[in-house]
Formats: sequence, C-alpha cells, structure tokens
Amino acid sequence: MSDRSQLRAMGIPDALIDTAFVNGKPIAAEADEDPKRGRWNKTEEAYSRYLEYGRQSGEIRQWMFEPIKLRLAKKTSYTPDFLVIRSDGSVAFHEVKGFWRDDARVKIKVAAETYPMFRFIAVQRRKGKWEWEYF
Repeated sequence: MSDRSQLRAMGIPDALIDTAFVNGKPIAAEADEDPKRGRWNKTEEAYSRYLEYGRQSGEIRQWMFEPIKLRLAKKTSYTPDFLVIRSDGSVAFHEVKGFWRDDARVKIKVAAETYPMFRFIAVQRRKGKWEWEYF
C-alpha cells in the first residue's frame, strides 16, 4: 500500500495528503520543499529507535517521520514529528522536544483541538527515560 493510500485509509483528507512528507520525502511532487524537513535532531533520532523497537516487538504497526503538515490557521501550520499507528489501529502524532518553547506548546494544543480525531502526545527524554504528555 502506498504512503498516500495509507494516509487516506486513516481518514486524512486529500488536501492534507498533498502536503504530506513521509520519511522526509514529499508524497506530492508539488509539495513545497522545506530544507529543514526530513532531518531529525538527536532527540528525534533516539525516539525513532524507540519507535522502531516498538514496531519490531509488535506494539506499533507503523511510524513515519514528519508525515504531514497540519493547517491551524490562515498563515499558521504545524508539522508533528512522528505519526504513530499502534497495533490496535489507533493513530497519534508524537512531538519530541528537548525543551518546550511557548509557541510549540500552543501549536500542539491548537492542533489537538482542531483535529480531535487524532491523539497528540508530547515526548521528552529526562534522565534517560521517555516521558509523555497527552493533549
């Protein structure tokens, strides 16, 4: 199944899929090319290993890095770090932060209110352990 088909099967509208990135590569050829997109920092890279372990153990069906750009307002968008599909079929967006800036916290809260069909989870690593905050 193609990335586009998988996102469509999750109920994501075509308008959002047209701007989606999977593993840093645009699904649609006309998607804007953001040079920062598709490159993860050290914390995101460590979390990707955590997610991959969950996939290999069967807890997670699939995960994608920066798969989609969500529109929050006319000139405001939000690109979650990870889309995670658990083995039970539930879908969540995970935002990985070393530390939180006020604007990032506001964006994830607005995204959770704007897109209630998805779960939004903030992830931080403290003292070598992952901590989650649910929105």
